[in-house]
Amino acid sequence: MAKMSEATLFDWPVRVYWEDTDAGGVVYHASYLRFLERARTEWLRKLGVDQLALKENTGLGFMVHRMEIDFLRPALLDDELTVTVAVKERRSASILFTQSITRADGTALIQAQVRAACVDLKRMRPAPIPVDIADRIAQA
Repeated sequence: MAKMSEATLFDWPVRVYWEDTDAGGVVYHASYLRFLERARTEWLRKLGVDQLALKENTGLGFMVHRMEIDFLRPALLDDELTVTVAVKERRSASILFTQSITRADGTALIQAQVRAACVDLKRMRPAPIPVDIADRIAQA
């Protein structure tokens, strides 16, 4: 189990659209899950991990195993948001992320911890993170 420094954050910008909100223009809670997922996906892409190629070449994929979210303040229609990703811990078959969502003015909206497991997609069982990907995570 490798404890990681949370000093290196990855930031991903998001704008709130109508499709993300309820009838009152407030971001619907499930939309935050999409924002968090997109940021983790873009973080992997920045590391050079193509998730489709990973699936096709190894039969592996990353799946959310556990998620804790604190909803601090609401986001509203047309807000510009920043979603952050930091690795808190890496185990042989999973990664624990800390993530946040803030409004452009710096207001904290969401604090989350997400554990994503590396999974053999045919067997739906945990599998070790490939060494090359684990090395990229350690260097990030």
